[in-house]
Amino acid sequence: MTDAKETTNNRGAVIRLFGVILIILGSLDIMLSWRGGFEIAPFHAGLLAAGVLLCLIGAIRRQGFS
Repeated sequence: MTDAKETTNNRGAVIRLFGVILIILGSLDIMLSWRGGFEIAPFHAGLLAAGVLLCLIGAIRRQGFS
């Protein structure tokens, strides 16, 4: 049986997951640009940076300061 005091904290899970998806997408775009010999587009670096930012926000929200 589960204890009534046990609570699951799912706050920030969707934001963190979306951040991880953006990190993967941005890093794949950057690696393909390197492999193709092209210049790295600022948009791809922005995807990677936005993913890291969203992942951090999701991790902070998951901590819960209540």
